[in-house]
Amino acid sequence: MLTLQLSDFMVELKDGSIKNVGPANKSGSAKLFDVETAEAREFGDKRVKLVFEDDEGNEVQVALFPEQVRSLTKDVEELEEESAVFESSTHD
Repeated sequence: MLTLQLSDFMVELKDGSIKNVGPANKSGSAKLFDVETAEAREFGDKRVKLVFEDDEGNEVQVALFPEQVRSLTKDVEELEEESAVFESSTHD
């Protein structure tokens, strides 16, 4: 399931083209739940791309620099040691 939240977002649709309307103060967030596949791969010379997809074909891609990936990996390792989340060996 993919959810999108957009704030102060307005576009103009004209002749099949989308054009920004109004000030550039738009923001948004995307959330993907029930992920079926997750992978990491190189993205250019300096980044790692994380790709997540659900069973409906919704996909989220995130490009991170190596130091961000290392920080994320550290966070996951800490969760493995301290959180009950990793006590179960299967997911529902």
